[in-house]
Amino acid sequence: MKPCPVCRKPAASAFAPFCSPGCKDRDLLQWLDEGYRLPGPPAHPQGLDSPDERD
Repeated sequence: MKPCPVCRKPAASAFAPFCSPGCKDRDLLQWLDEGYRLPGPPAHPQGLDSPDERD
């Protein structure tokens, strides 16, 4: 099994791919606080506010 992606300790099957609930929660908080970002083109603010206009 691969090591925990947060702290690099051995992963636990109960929390896979993390080693503990703490690392699992830290990873989730990174996503929620925009600490992780996926590459891609910038979003256009007009399209985000009015989905009906895109159709």
